[in-house]
Amino acid sequence: MLLPTMALANENEVPDTLALSEVSVTAIKQAERLQTEPVASTTVGANAIERLNITDVKQVSEFVPNFFIPAYGSRMTSSIYIRGLGARIDQPAMGLNVDNIPVLNKNDYDFDFFNIERLEVIRGPQSTLYGRNTMGGLINVYTLSPMHYQGMRLLLEAASFGSWRAAMGLYHKFRPNFALGLDINAYSTRGQTYNLATKSIFPNQKRRADQAEQYAGKLKLAWLPKENVTVDNVLSFSYNRQGGYPYELMGSGEVNYNDTCYYNRTSASEGLTVQWRADDFTFSSITGLRLLNDEMEIDNDFTPQSYFTLNQKIREYSATQDFIFRGNKGGYNWMAGAFGFVQHTRMSAPVHFLKDGIDNLILTQIPMPMTWDSEHFYLYDEFVLPNWGAALYHQSEYTLGDWTFTAGLRLDYEESGMFYDLDTSTGASMHMGQRALHLSGDVHEHDHLKQHWLELLPKFAVTYRIPSMENSNVYVNVSKGYKAGGYNTQMFSTILQDKLMEAMMESAKTMVPPNVAQMMPSLGSGLSVDEIASYKPEYSWNYEVGGHFSCYGGRILTDLTAFYIDIRDQQLTVFPDGSITGRMMTNAGRSRSVGAEAAITAYPTDRWTARASYGYTNARFLRYDDGGVSYKGKTVPYAPAHTAFASLQYSQPLPMWWFNRIDIEVNGRGVGPIYWNEENTLRQNFYGLLGASVRLQLQKVSLDFWAENILNQRFNTFYFRSIKNDFVQRGTRRTIGLTLRYVM
Repeated sequence: MLLPTMALANENEVPDTLALSEVSVTAIKQAERLQTEPVASTTVGANAIERLNITDVKQVSEFVPNFFIPAYGSRMTSSIYIRGLGARIDQPAMGLNVDNIPVLNKNDYDFDFFNIERLEVIRGPQSTLYGRNTMGGLINVYTLSPMHYQGMRLLLEAASFGSWRAAMGLYHKFRPNFALGLDINAYSTRGQTYNLATKSIFPNQKRRADQAEQYAGKLKLAWLPKENVTVDNVLSFSYNRQGGYPYELMGSGEVNYNDTCYYNRTSASEGLTVQWRADDFTFSSITGLRLLNDEMEIDNDFTPQSYFTLNQKIREYSATQDFIFRGNKGGYNWMAGAFGFVQHTRMSAPVHFLKDGIDNLILTQIPMPMTWDSEHFYLYDEFVLPNWGAALYHQSEYTLGDWTFTAGLRLDYEESGMFYDLDTSTGASMHMGQRALHLSGDVHEHDHLKQHWLELLPKFAVTYRIPSMENSNVYVNVSKGYKAGGYNTQMFSTILQDKLMEAMMESAKTMVPPNVAQMMPSLGSGLSVDEIASYKPEYSWNYEVGGHFSCYGGRILTDLTAFYIDIRDQQLTVFPDGSITGRMMTNAGRSRSVGAEAAITAYPTDRWTARASYGYTNARFLRYDDGGVSYKGKTVPYAPAHTAFASLQYSQPLPMWWFNRIDIEVNGRGVGPIYWNEENTLRQNFYGLLGASVRLQLQKVSLDFWAENILNQRFNTFYFRSIKNDFVQRGTRRTIGLTLRYVM
């Protein structure tokens, strides 16, 4: 659904993107207007982004039907759920492109918005044109171009919990064919959640667990070397540092853990887009380079006891290249392309076992008395994860009268590998009567795994333009979705712990007579690294019927969609039984998702704007057995059944010298219920949040007073289980802010 808002008073202000000519330049693989395409989509323009105080992709949650990104953990945890699809770790369910450059790692999805021209959320598989990890859809972010806007833009904001934001943008056209844009922005917050356990460390103050700061910059170049050639280059950099992870023991209402938690991220990207246009032919080249360097330190048990901590460091390099050829002749339009990517990730994730962890997680599992040599030891694991892929794709559209027929096919190859090194060295004494045996626990293991996939990803659609309604159509869409498989590194601490126990018992058996050794228990479970760490791709067939409708001269815009998704090998994050601490990625046998979406924007008068959207999803397992329990008929966890949004905006001109317009906006959003586990025994009920804003406009200056979660609704945005404990994170409390913008 296209969401325009009222034109701004200043002619240099960026309006919502309705038109049209510029879109054909930025949306390289799409039509000039998404509303003409046989897809369910939402477009959010610059004005709506400002009025709804959307500062990152998570805040589009619920605004888009059946689109949900829970805000929890840190900026690393960008889990997306769309139409019952999604996973907490590893591969995302939706792709993200920033100025047409794909972001391959979801660790880098969460960044602050500033000077965004528009945001598009396309729902349903986009695998034919975009490939891997777009089976749930695609998010397109387009930043402001210095060719389309020149001037200066400033932003200053203060909000609850000691939060502030500052940004500046400078855009200048040096020559008619050459322009530059520079953006810098900063954000900081003291956080809203206290960690009680740190009071013993800082006796005179409570420390908040979720303080954060981020600094970012972007340099955008636009060049027209020839009349039919455009060159766009975007160089960006961001630095993020935050506490994060304000997890509380379920039922306690308190965050209470004693070890350090933080997440730091540095990322840089370079994107080059070149387009050459002829009368009936266009060639585009999109090149992307990205560096991601992040570190996570967490108290892995999230309790006041000293069980164990995790320090994870990732350095990742990635490169993407897309060549796109487009042509048209009469009623026939076609697109063909070749895409390739390389992703190289190096990770270290040592687990530091502490005294309480040794006593409660190791010694309690051993059926005979033992004493550990020291009060702590390390489980070291390092990984190199090379990943690359290539694809060829084609899409044809043929228009015959009011009918348009679309067919596409992608041949996609991907190879994923993992080189791992496991290392630990410790010891313990086993007491057998009056005798004590010293057991040496030394594990030094390295190996590699590799898997590959070759996929055909087709798409078929039929669109009928309604002659009696301008800019209106109905469509039927059938497409195949695909989410890549891979390797889950989060279970390796459990694997290494298991191998340590096995090595120690083997050490003990060499010190006793053979007849005694035969009676000694085996402490290792014989876990297979390949079986535990690897998971298969996820596949879906999406059947969709919908329509885009425009009435009363465009004053009422409506989107309606119904869908059925058949999902095979759905990737799920599960919590193993017992005292295991890792998160396992597994594939459910088969599931299905059925639902509907509706969205409407209305302009009853020039001063009133009303918007509403609603999404319903019923996602259930058809076949899923974890080895002991069948979850057939159970709701897929973490994906909400309902999302809803509504807003009403009124604009009143005021002939006063100090300000000339006042805009008032009230909105509400709701989501739920959300089941937290496969058994469907835990859930977050449906909840609603109320927000509002008042804008005072004075020529080039605007002042916004805004509030979110006005009623201070209490709800949980995340749940997980670790070492037999249940944890949740509470959603953001009432937030009040003031935003000053200057546009020159």
